Amino acid sequence: MARVSQEHLDSRRRQILEGAARCFARDGFHGTTMQDVLAETGLSAGAVYRYFPSKDAMILEIAHSVLDVVHSAFEEASHSPKPPPPDEILLEVVERLTAHFAHPPQMVLQVWAETFRNPELAALLDTFIDRVVTAWARIVGTYQARGEMAADLPPEHVARTLIACCQGFMVQRALGHGDIAWLRDGLRGLATFRREEEEGEGA
Repeated sequence: MARVSQEHLDSRRRQILEGAARCFARDGFHGTTMQDVLAETGLSAGAVYRYFPSKDAMILEIAHSVLDVVHSAFEEASHSPKPPPPDEILLEVVERLTAHFAHPPQMVLQVWAETFRNPELAALLDTFIDRVVTAWARIVGTYQARGEMAADLPPEHVARTLIACCQGFMVQRALGHGDIAWLRDGLRGLATFRREEEEGEGA
């Protein structure tokens, strides 16, 4: 019997996950059955169970794949001696997700809601948030050292605010209102805001 290539195995895995994600986004995790996933992907039970023994395994794999892409973008920026401005980093994350994943935007809300029931998923998300906060705080520290951001701001507070901004955009996108163009303009608008005392100093 001919051996199946790794490329074929990876392609089949993506096919299953993308089909499952469509089901989850449409009917929710608990409204979706394994039979629904089989019908959506057009695969046999044996083919699907070869990769994923349960719906929970699929959910964890989807979450892992998305979070890894997000974290890699932040990590790259955090190790740069001159990281891009915050708006460019956030846009890079959104664009990477859009380019690499066919999962419906509603999946984000489904995953967040599932953390209240699934301890393993909750732990995964907590670990991810901690890692991203660490990366963002490192970026903020570089901004401050370069004189590009006020030095009296706690880096972690800035980091968590930027993460909240990204999460808010994901919610808007899941509800059908997210557009990269307005995210780009909005972030740049906030970055160019000047307080009265700053204007006085420059006069």
